[in-house]
Amino acid sequence: MPMLDAYIPEGALEADAEAALLKRITEILIGYEGFDPADPGTRAISWAFLHRPAALFVGGAPADAPRYRVIASVPEGQLDRQARESVVAEVTDAILDAENGAWPRNPRRVWVFPAEIPEGYWGGAGHIVPLANILTLTGISAEQARELAASRIAASRTERGRMS
Repeated sequence: MPMLDAYIPEGALEADAEAALLKRITEILIGYEGFDPADPGTRAISWAFLHRPAALFVGGAPADAPRYRVIASVPEGQLDRQARESVVAEVTDAILDAENGAWPRNPRRVWVFPAEIPEGYWGGAGHIVPLANILTLTGISAEQARELAASRIAASRTERGRMS
């Protein structure tokens, strides 16, 4: 159920490598949310928006190599700390792999922001959509979805409380 915003400069990647990268990043996120990346229902609600920065400057000068930014938005409770760390590492590797050696392999050119959208703020189809409703789109029962959503949201809030 991720909503991905991938900022990839024009020409940084071959077209087929870029398409494969967006698929791979989507599958990484779906997997860390605890679902089957091959499930058609889950894939249907996992979107990736490709953004083309017109220009990129580093320290006020044009960048000497492509820079990438991925914002992976998920409903609150979908990614714990370990999952966020793994998502950042795997998405970074996926991007550098997609370059296929065209640029020096430097993870400092990649920024990944896993962003949880608080419960009550995820909107779709003209309505606020609670996590439990989203979870039912993956094929689990409404009761299972309510229990799983409550558990994940509580764990997320507990974790955030420990981080502050």
